[in-house]
Amino acid sequence: MIFNALLIAIREIRRNLTRSFLTVIGIVIGVAAVVTMVTLGRGATESIKQQISKMGSNLLILRPGQGWGSWGAPQFTMDDVDAVRGQVPGIAALAPFVQTNVKAVYQENNRSTDIQGTTSNYFTIANWELSSGRFFTDDEVHDAAPVCVIGETIRKELFGEGREAVGEKIRIGNLTADVIGVTAVKGQGGFGDDLDDNIIIPYTALVRRMTGRQDGRFINQVMISGEDGYPGANIVADVSSLMRERRSITANEDDNFNVFDSQQLAEVISSSTKVMTSLLGAVAGVSLLVGGIGIMNIMLVSVTERTREIGIRLAIGARAREVLLQFLVEAVTLSCIGGVSGIILAYILCTVLAKVVGAPFLFDPKINLVAFVFSAAIGILFGFMPARRAAKLDPIEALRHE
Repeated sequence: MIFNALLIAIREIRRNLTRSFLTVIGIVIGVAAVVTMVTLGRGATESIKQQISKMGSNLLILRPGQGWGSWGAPQFTMDDVDAVRGQVPGIAALAPFVQTNVKAVYQENNRSTDIQGTTSNYFTIANWELSSGRFFTDDEVHDAAPVCVIGETIRKELFGEGREAVGEKIRIGNLTADVIGVTAVKGQGGFGDDLDDNIIIPYTALVRRMTGRQDGRFINQVMISGEDGYPGANIVADVSSLMRERRSITANEDDNFNVFDSQQLAEVISSSTKVMTSLLGAVAGVSLLVGGIGIMNIMLVSVTERTREIGIRLAIGARAREVLLQFLVEAVTLSCIGGVSGIILAYILCTVLAKVVGAPFLFDPKINLVAFVFSAAIGILFGFMPARRAAKLDPIEALRHE
């Protein structure tokens, strides 16, 4: 019975192709919008996680001041770094970090950029890899050796496309340094900055040979990598307690430092993105309801047009439930055609838009299946009233219908 009803439904749809197309367009748009919004939302969430992970593995950053700016708060000393290393559990590695802006010069080329002074641990913490050369060693940090590792952006700007930089000398402020390594491309970080536009040297070389600071408080921030599986919140709490003690902050005073946890930031951003995706998906889902109303209207028109046909079927022995099933199958078939078309359209849109926004295209069979089932449910929900109206027609009155 259902198979025969399906064949009749397909015949009726083919008989009125234009009307059928206009009927399902709302379902197509609704399904495509919902699937596209959710898919792009998942891709954006994953992209944010990837960008934040580029900053480092299990990364925490100890910085002076409240928020991201120091606002005149005292910086840190190497004694602070040693205290964190020796007294806080759960730390896999840490590195002091001194940063300033300089002009790098090679022959006639120059570029204003950030120079970062640190230790060899920094390359592990920040997940740096090399495209050529090597990283500097602990001995070179101890000796304040004038060596540097540069990013790909610096290599291109100073040396040009395709030219090897390792083994050359560049002028960084008042320091002449040997280029010993070029980092592999990372691209943009979690805050949209170019991670390849930097020069990394031993912090001792930066402090002794460039800034000449002797007061001991020259550490801009401390990069901390937590051990796998160890709660980052515990490290944050222990570092905060230690710093309050070392900086003589009383119980009624606010911290003049902050500990940034990249994992917590990723979770907050991901949660916000998921909420926005859900809201956009819900708004897009409204068009599914509009499409359902369109199906109901067209099915009511179809019942009116086919009243005489319904009367003949009832007169020759068709039962009311068979007529109801016939029109219900037609409504569901229209909805399913719209659902499949919407999923195909969403796939095309996601493929194009993912490239435009720079987010990965993460195909999710679950959301596509849910959208298809929901479109079929819309057909049942909005097709039931026209189908019931057809089934309740009086055969004699239906046969009189012109």
